[in-house]
Amino acid sequence: MFENPIVQALADRVRRDGSAPLLTWYRPESGGRTELSVRTFANWVDKTANLLDDLGVEGRVAGPVSVAHPGHWMSVLWPLAAWQHGCGYLAGEPDADCELVVVGPADPRPYPGLTTIACSLHPLGLGLAGLPDGVLDFSTEALAQPDAHASAPAPAGAPIWIDADHTLTADALDPASGSRTVSDRVRSGRVLVRPGNAWDTLVAAVLGPVLGGGSAVVVEGPVDADRLARIAASERVEGGMA
Repeated sequence: MFENPIVQALADRVRRDGSAPLLTWYRPESGGRTELSVRTFANWVDKTANLLDDLGVEGRVAGPVSVAHPGHWMSVLWPLAAWQHGCGYLAGEPDADCELVVVGPADPRPYPGLTTIACSLHPLGLGLAGLPDGVLDFSTEALAQPDAHASAPAPAGAPIWIDADHTLTADALDPASGSRTVSDRVRSGRVLVRPGNAWDTLVAAVLGPVLGGGSAVVVEGPVDADRLARIAASERVEGGMA
């Protein structure tokens, strides 16, 4: 069994500086802004991991939401919750090893034979109403869960992240192992992130800051250069673009 280094690092950050900001999310076209402290982000991860427990999920979690909305704060917490539960995470449509699928609000259809959860992607985490049978609302289900979740190690060598370009095991995320998968993007300052693909966005917005003691300002959607510069200045970005 292998303890995920990101899960350990997030727990260490909560103990050390839990009230510090970790992720500040913007969508300028809608005026959305959400700031999550280290402790608040970890609390969502805990509740989501407990939801996986409650649903009896043992296999892989699939997240089409990570491909469609790679920078939203609801999207980036799901891989960490899966890892804390000891599961792998597939960024995309489910494969034969998946037991649960996480989708966004645009197409909340049930996946036959799989538990399906829809995220509202609301700035404040409000839930979705009127979902079809077979689809659970993420906010409603997660907020009903306990606040603490003990991490469950994944089997050694098991994939913990899969997408079109990567199949990674937990040791690939540990800078101490000599892996450069995330070590080149560990950040101690406050960085600006413009979402791209799911993996690079997750590393820039969460994994690098968690490991380095930094934080991220994630700006989703269309924004002109002047507005982006104003956001960076108001948020005291000091580490440039991640």
